[in-house]
Order: sequence, then structure tokens, then C-alpha cells
Amino acid sequence: MSTAWLFKIAAHRLLSIAKQSPVLPGTDIGWKNTFRGVIYDVIPNRRYVDGVIALVRSVYESCRQLNIDFRSVELSNWLMFQQSELEYPARNITLKPGYEFHITTVDYSKNSYRDVVKPTIPKSCEPLLDKVLEERQRYTGRVVLKSYGTRRGNLWVRGDVQITIPIDFYYKHTAKVRVNRGKLYGGVDVNVDRINLAIIDSNGGLRDVYTFWFKEVAARGFPRKSTRSIIGMRVHEMLKYAYYHGVKVLFLENPEVLGKLKLLWIRSDDREDKNYNYKVSVFRSSIIIEMIVLKAPLYSIEVKYVDPKGTTNSREHGEVMKRGRLDRHMASAYLIALRGLKQL
Repeated sequence: MSTAWLFKIAAHRLLSIAKQSPVLPGTDIGWKNTFRGVIYDVIPNRRYVDGVIALVRSVYESCRQLNIDFRSVELSNWLMFQQSELEYPARNITLKPGYEFHITTVDYSKNSYRDVVKPTIPKSCEPLLDKVLEERQRYTGRVVLKSYGTRRGNLWVRGDVQITIPIDFYYKHTAKVRVNRGKLYGGVDVNVDRINLAIIDSNGGLRDVYTFWFKEVAARGFPRKSTRSIIGMRVHEMLKYAYYHGVKVLFLENPEVLGKLKLLWIRSDDREDKNYNYKVSVFRSSIIIEMIVLKAPLYSIEVKYVDPKGTTNSREHGEVMKRGRLDRHMASAYLIALRGLKQL
């Protein structure tokens, strides 16, 4: 708890200083050389200091790419701490045999300790963690606190221990198939309660259609953690279906530019009003698209983006619905597939 609070205080201090700086460094080394000293006074651990700098710099670079005023950005109510560099073993959040993590913590008096945490590891992740140790793969670590309180006078905390590994290492050890000899193409239309897949041949002929539903996640109050898990399962089902039906390339709508905003606690001025569709507000299609892009290589399926303009509510869209007797979402998937085939 103290480590997370010190990390947060350090992040707020750096953000405040960076906002007031007329010119900011253009490189990682420049940021570290400029700001390490002032952050080290708050949390005296070099790796956590660099983790703070990496976080704030990512906010700054995101604002530049999205044309957002950096001085208007605030940090929301998160509690976590991280180190930023890939290394083996990661010194501050260290994976050990038996799926233990030895974690460097700092108390409010700036004393350091090594705490042992043994989190619940999903069975599907165990082989990957074994490979990290076996091949001495470099990784980074993060601890995210989700909730805390007191019980019978004792403090309790609940959260996640997260590690980041290179994507190539992930694909190498988790691939479902190694070779894809398919000759067909798929168009994917993503919605808040379903994924529509339309499969076409090289001449544009419609071969197959299928809908993968996750209606339950759109219900008000449905747990966010369960939402990601359920949608993740549907994404795997869709990719497996596509592979076994001969799809070698999937075409997806090109999501709006997200920059480097990979940290979920960044808050901007973008706010939906009270009448905004609740389903859309709780889960954006771009997140599902990112899931598909991440998982498709596990099935040796190539992914390409197409411009979504005109794939819904257009004259061509209406004609496709009539001609193919397709609902509007499946017609969109079919048009996405055709547009992708044209691009090729």
C-alpha cells in the first residue's frame, strides 16, 4: 500500500512539473536525466523512479499524437507501482519458481523490504511463466491494487501482479497452429453484444456467415472483469472457426487512432452525456478489435484494416442486405471483407 501511494505521489509531482516546463526532453535518456533526482526524493528506488517517468512520458506522447492539450490532462484514482525496463530477472518484481513473486516495497519512512506474494495463476498462464524462467526471458513487472480495507483491525489489499513480455515470445509459446493453408478471406463486424464473421472466396463470393454472441456483457452492472473474459472466449471461438473454415486473412474496421494510451487511468475531457448509449459507453468496439489483432497470430491468421466508411447505412449496404438476405451487421461484415479483398 505504501509503495503504491508513494508511486502515485511521485507520478503527480512529475506530471505537475512537466506541465510547467516550457520545453520537455525528446528522448527517454533526456527525461531520466532531467527528472530522476526530483522523483527519487519521493520514492527512493531507481527502477520505480524510471517507472514513474515512463508513465508520465507516455501520457505526454499520447497527447502529442492525439492533439490534446497536455496541461489539461489529469491522473485518475489508481493505485499501482511498476518498473519500466525489460530485464531478467526483473529486480523489483521478481518471478520465482513455484509462481512466487518477490516484490521490493518501500514504507512511508523510505525503508525498503522484499515481500513474497503467491498469487492465483490461471492454468493457461503456467506454461508461459515456466518458459520465462526456463529461457531466462526478459520481462517487466507491475503491481495494481484493486481494493483495500480493514478487517478486525488488520489492513487487507486485493490486486494483480502483472508481467509484460515481448509479443514474439508470447506467440512462440502460445500459438494454437503453426501453418495456415487456407485460401479464403473473412470480414469482421464488431458490436457491443456480438462479433459477425463473413467468409468470402477470392472472387468475392459469400461462402459462410456466423455470429458469436456475448449479450450478457451489455447488461447494466455486469462485472467488467467478467466482460473481458467472456469476450476473450468469443474472440478465440471466432478465430478458431475462421481457421477451420479456411480463412487466411481477416479484415477489420480500422479503429480510431489510439496513440500510446495503454494505461487505463488517463482521464481527458471526453465525456458521454447521460443519454449516450449505455452499452457503447461500457465497452468500446476498438477494444474488441485490439483483442482480435492480438490473438489472430495464434491461429496463423493475418489481419488487415479497412476504412469502415460506407460499410453501414449506405446504399450499397442496403442492397447487400436485400440481395444476400443478411441482417445489417452481417451485411457490414460482408462489405468489410469485399473492401479488404479490393485492397489486396
